[in-house]
Amino acid sequence: MGILTAIGPFSVDMYLPAFPAIADNLHVSRGDVERTLASYLVGLALAQLAYGPLADRYGRKVPMLTGLAVYTAASVGCALAGSIETLTWCRVLQAMGSAAGIVIPRAVIRDHYETQDAARAMSMLMLIMGLAPILAPLAGGQLLAFVGWRSLFWLMAAVSLSMFIATTLIMKESLAPERAQPLHASVIARNYLSLLHHRRFLAHSFAGGLGSAGMFAYIICSPRVFIEYYGIAPQYYGFLFGANAAGLIIGSQISARLLRSRTPVQLQRRAQNALAIASLVTFVLAAAGWMTLPLLMACLIGYMFSQGFVNPNSAALALSEQGMRLGAASALLGMLQMSCGAIAGVVVSVWQTEGPLPLATVLACCALLSWLSGHIARYTSPQPY
Repeated sequence: MGILTAIGPFSVDMYLPAFPAIADNLHVSRGDVERTLASYLVGLALAQLAYGPLADRYGRKVPMLTGLAVYTAASVGCALAGSIETLTWCRVLQAMGSAAGIVIPRAVIRDHYETQDAARAMSMLMLIMGLAPILAPLAGGQLLAFVGWRSLFWLMAAVSLSMFIATTLIMKESLAPERAQPLHASVIARNYLSLLHHRRFLAHSFAGGLGSAGMFAYIICSPRVFIEYYGIAPQYYGFLFGANAAGLIIGSQISARLLRSRTPVQLQRRAQNALAIASLVTFVLAAAGWMTLPLLMACLIGYMFSQGFVNPNSAALALSEQGMRLGAASALLGMLQMSCGAIAGVVVSVWQTEGPLPLATVLACCALLSWLSGHIARYTSPQPY
């Protein structure tokens, strides 16, 4: 489940060092290439709404295999793209396939574990998922230097095909037949409308999603800041990116250990305070013109470390009261989080001011809104199913 979850960040992070090369090869601006990533996030958000009901009706395995097949075909399309428009649409299709890797593993975890153990399991997923932001840019930078940017998408296709084979042979169905939900428009609409009226679900979803939105803004903006503004060579970009990913991994693993003696709510509250402080320090330094590369790295690592606590605990809390509609709840949770990420990504891609100020501003806004959402969730009474 961890490797399946890692397909999404693997697809995002591998081609980040190639942004300048893609722009030059396709004769477009850096902003046009950055928007291929924002488009990917939009596709990733919307596709999850389809996988939720499918997973509640047909089980977890069949939708996962369908998503991997779509992802493989779209990766080949990206590798063969001759224009930015073709690349953008293939990235959207690629996102529609990888969305299964977000929805299905969370539902599988909740099929097996209650809230406290689910939070620990999701933290362990982040250990595996977190390797993608470390390894993907490093591999992408090296392939870019020796083979070219199209090889990155051929590698994505090969990885997806291998995961299709592994899922076919290894994954076991975890949805009990008696828990299957009818695939009727009225049932799907009722589940989603009920979730949209569930205040604690929404608040916890946005608490994790808005924190992740800041992370996606960093992912989209980091090539411009690191490579173009600070002059880091593309083949070394992955080392800086990996250091921040390591902060996310370490935070999530400490969270998993602390959950043996503390509740997800306690960890979420303290981590959101740290998230807000890290982002505000980043904004002040950038706005004052004092931001250096070492200071930026320290601030980003602090943000990622805190998000390593916020994300798994918020997800576990959001799914804790959802009973028989776990697939739909996992899908809507992912859609809300990716929508936040897409909006943040569009903002930083449109805001082309040189330097780290656009990134710092978006980080601060996302962290403060995440803190507010967590505060609302903690003071909202439980609602019946």
